[in-house]
Order: sequence, then C-alpha cells, then structure tokens
Amino acid sequence: DLDAIQTATKFERVNLLDDTVDAIVVNDETKRNYFSLVGKVSRLYRAILPDPAANEFAPRCALFEVIAQKIRSLTPPADISEVMEEVEHVLDESVFTRKYVIRETGEPYSTDHLVDLSQIDFEALKAKFEQSRKHIEAEKLKGAIGSKLKKMVQFNRTRVDYMERFQKMIEEYNEGSKNIDELFKWLVAFAQSLNEEEQRGIKEQLSEEELTIFDILTKPDMQLSKEEKQQVKKVARELVEILKKEKLVLDWRKRQQTRAAVRLAIEEILDGLPQQYTSELFQEKCDTVYNHIYDSYYGMGQSVYSAAV
Repeated sequence: DLDAIQTATKFERVNLLDDTVDAIVVNDETKRNYFSLVGKVSRLYRAILPDPAANEFAPRCALFEVIAQKIRSLTPPADISEVMEEVEHVLDESVFTRKYVIRETGEPYSTDHLVDLSQIDFEALKAKFEQSRKHIEAEKLKGAIGSKLKKMVQFNRTRVDYMERFQKMIEEYNEGSKNIDELFKWLVAFAQSLNEEEQRGIKEQLSEEELTIFDILTKPDMQLSKEEKQQVKKVARELVEILKKEKLVLDWRKRQQTRAAVRLAIEEILDGLPQQYTSELFQEKCDTVYNHIYDSYYGMGQSVYSAAV
C-alpha cells in the first residue's frame, strides 16, 4: 500500500517498507519482475523531465527506488550507504507537506555482518528467521552465501561443485518444489559446509594458494596413500614458493619467454609427484596448473589472493 507508506510515521514506515520488501523477495522471479517494473517507471519519469508535470510523480518514483535499494542492500558486498543517502535526500526534497525519513537507527540493512560466514551464530539466525520476515532473512543469507561462494570459487575452481549445488537449490525453490522453510534450512547447512571448506587448508597445513594447487593435483578421483598425499603437498608448497619468488615477474603473461619459464618450472616441480601420475595424467595436471597460474597471478606479488587481502 504505497499511500500508507507515504503517510506513515518513521517507525511505522520502516515496518511497512520491510513488509513490502519481504513480499517482493519471495523468489528470484518476483524480485526480477519488480526491478524490471521500477526500471520502466524510472525511464518514463526521466522521459517527461524537465516538464513541471513530473513533480506530481516524484514522490512515488522515489519510493519505488527506495524499495529497490533496500532489496539490493540484502546482497553483499555492495556498499549502498551513499546511494541510500542520496535517495533519502530525493524523498525529502520531493515531499512538501510530509517529511520522508525511511531509515531507522540500527536497521540491519548493511549486510557486512553476514559476509564472514564463520562469524554467524546459526542458532541465533534460525531463531531470528522464525520470528521475523522469513523471505528477507533467507534473501540476506542467500546473498551472503553467493558473495562468499563467488570468492571461494575464484580462489579455487575445483570448488565449482559447491556453486552447482547452490544454484540447483535456488532453482528448485524458484520452481516451487521447496518452500521458504526448507530453503532456509538448506542454506544454513550449506553455509556451515562452506565454513568447513574454508578451514580445510588449516587442517591440511596449506595456505589457500597451496591448497588450490593440491586440489588441482588430487581431484577429482586420485586415490593416494598418506605418504603420497604428503608428497603432493610438498610439491604444492614448493611450486607456489618458487613461482612467486622467481618466475611471476611484472607482466610475465605478456612475454613468450617469461610464460615459457613459468611452464618449465611447473613441469620441473611437478616431476616430483608420486609414480601413479602417469605420463598422460602428468601432462594434464601441468596444463591445468599452468592455466590456473595464468588466470590467477598477475606478477610482482599481485594475484586474486592478494587482491582479497
């Protein structure tokens, strides 16, 4: 009820806006449809500017945009604080007899607290889900997981199966085969599994960069003994150390000579892998490792890993 939102007092307005957002984020299709409609309204509004007749529609158009921004704010890592301030300014300037103040002190629409999944109190999160607007809470968690998962897969592409599982569950929910309670329960369990995956490097005594090499060399189906795994770990550590220290120079990807030096170093170090790595498998792993290094390391200490620090 847009009229009710416009005439409501501060805290009542916040609640009405939250109810509105919760109704829109029922699934990805309803959310996309809303953004599409808002985009059309915005284009039509701009089309009649600077005609003074546009003033009649300014408050309503601004309200549509406020709702859209609140929906976008559920998904990290974008910081929309400046945008929200600008939108609120538009609201203030657009209403002559009523003052628009849509932000409540402490309103948790900055989702930074959800980006670090390891810091989530899942029991408290479940309790909050049961007591509040379920679609909003699910959307926040889904956004946090999607943001975290994107970074994890960027670091280590052998984790792509996590992304596939995540997308499959969202598709099932959007198609109506799962309800909001089932989706939230699955999201919590999935977030916990991501936390375990993030901690795996510590258990294996490998850095994130070394773990990625180790996974490339051992997945999907290498059956290795404990001693052979230790041998592969040694190769992964040595490869990361030597490449970063000696081979990944400035603009190394732009010159054939430096690319060849990186490729040769990979082959020489991977020659230390266990004997069950056949000649064919050895070449396959060399190719995959080189492609990973080429995509992830820019030279002079710059990489996808350093950019995330």
